[in-house]
Amino acid sequence: MTTDMAAEKMKASGWTMVETSGFIALVGPLWQRVVDEVHEYAIVTQDKHHNRRGLVQGGLLMTFADRSCGMTARFVSGRPTLATVQMDTQFVDSAKIGEILISKPRVVRATRSLIFMATEVTAGHRCVATASGVFKVLKDHT
Repeated sequence: MTTDMAAEKMKASGWTMVETSGFIALVGPLWQRVVDEVHEYAIVTQDKHHNRRGLVQGGLLMTFADRSCGMTARFVSGRPTLATVQMDTQFVDSAKIGEILISKPRVVRATRSLIFMATEVTAGHRCVATASGVFKVLKDHT
């Protein structure tokens, strides 16, 4: 599937592209939507995401889990600036190039200064990774 075809498929399913810069712009594009008040994120795996075996690189799964959990934590907290304090990832299955990865992060617990998140990264009906993270709410620099 070409990048243009993948983008049209995502748009037709209600996804919008996330405006990104820096490292995530190199990894993406990243997609988002909200379904029944659940924040969902997606990335269409491309050849640039392959490892030596021709499968999706584990670092992409980790980056995707971190970013999707962080974006949801930022939305839930209403605070613009958070930092990842800890991120644990377990690789469950391999993902193939061309598959669409989905993450639906959820808040496990939130305090005034920390937000605990968890997600599963899926490809189709398969779980390919699970992750949990702790995000520090930072003071606004305005």
